[in-house]
Amino acid sequence: MEIVVTVDVDACMSSGECLHWAPGVFVHDERKKSTVVDVAAAPLDSIVEAARRCPNFAITVVADGEQLV
Repeated sequence: MEIVVTVDVDACMSSGECLHWAPGVFVHDERKKSTVVDVAAAPLDSIVEAARRCPNFAITVVADGEQLV
């Protein structure tokens, strides 16, 4: 399964929700914006939950060409 996760850094407000719900997938960069480092670090359902809980809807999750969030 191909999973593509992206973060709109302009929309990211650095809440840290994604780091909580999908640890290892996301980290904060030097500007405290979330970035994706390893989509294999958490199950897909955790990544989807992280995206759904993002306060600014800055995370997009696509699995096998289908946008889930």
